[in-house]
Amino acid sequence: MVDTGRRRRWSEEEKLRIVAESLSGPRLVSATARRYGISTSLLFTWRRACRQSTSQTTDNGFVPAVVVPEVRPAVPGSSVRIEIVLANKRRMIVDGGVDIMVLCQLVEALERR
Repeated sequence: MVDTGRRRRWSEEEKLRIVAESLSGPRLVSATARRYGISTSLLFTWRRACRQSTSQTTDNGFVPAVVVPEVRPAVPGSSVRIEIVLANKRRMIVDGGVDIMVLCQLVEALERR
């Protein structure tokens, strides 16, 4: 429950700090609003104003970027088998995690025979 009996004046710095806190994790708007004794609708209004003022100051077309480590696809485990039928009708069955360079050399050798 939010006490609405008094009217408070919040400085811009306080508003920015409260907005930042409400954005710091999932589902923190209502908890943050309760903590400071404001309504969620007021907090959403502050968040919208903050977003608009940020978009007006960054009209150069750039957006913030985050560099994350490269995620490599998982190599299939050794229990995964791949069957390859070559042009000369020979069959090869290899583990899914086989080294590509080794596989290319094997295919070349078998194609020549």
